[in-house]
Amino acid sequence: MSLDDLRTPTPPSGAEAETPVRRVDRPSSLRNKVTRAEELRLQLADEIVRGVLAPGSALDETDIARRFSVSRTPVREALRQLVASGLVEARAHRGAVVAQPSLDRLTEMFEAMAELEALCAGLAAERMPPGDRQKLEAVHEELRVLSHAGNPERFHEVNERFHNAIYAGSQNGYIAEMTLATRVRVQPFRRAQFRNLGRLAKSHAEHDRVVVAIMRGDKAGAAAAMRAHIELVRGEYELYAVSV
Repeated sequence: MSLDDLRTPTPPSGAEAETPVRRVDRPSSLRNKVTRAEELRLQLADEIVRGVLAPGSALDETDIARRFSVSRTPVREALRQLVASGLVEARAHRGAVVAQPSLDRLTEMFEAMAELEALCAGLAAERMPPGDRQKLEAVHEELRVLSHAGNPERFHEVNERFHNAIYAGSQNGYIAEMTLATRVRVQPFRRAQFRNLGRLAKSHAEHDRVVVAIMRGDKAGAAAAMRAHIELVRGEYELYAVSV
């Protein structure tokens, strides 16, 4: 089972399965719109997390569309995603405004994320098919190279693939869906911590402990390594937050 099985038709018999990041069965024009909305979401989320857009700031669709030279359609979708992530609130008669989870709320979100990802990693250690384990190792190696390149944006993109592969490897679609939904809520904060000095190399080292445990079929070890990884991500975000 992969995350794609939860969203798209089963591929033809004999076709090689890939762990997806985005759907690829839509017409190209729609894919471009989705991609642009995702780019806008990441840019706006980054500005919110860095404090460029302060809590309570109004997010006017027309102003944002003009600023980024796009139509209002991807802006509307980006804001919808930001509302789902908890970074933006949709208020009656005020439209969208910047929100900011309290420290307690953010702690709860990371705690849930750590437990869900640990569950996925443990199940993946037991259930991930051999071919998918090889693909996980390949993504892990790609992150190793990127950790030396010092490109946090590209590292973040491939990091999404790494975690998606583990969710899919759990072979439990319901748990994978819950984990992915929770990650959407926490993603802007996870992404921000990659700017910390030396963080890319540390993240890869934490991933390495997860991958080794999965390859060994060590369920408890994989779960513990992933839980520790997410807890360290939370700590790194807190360090980042006080530096901006």
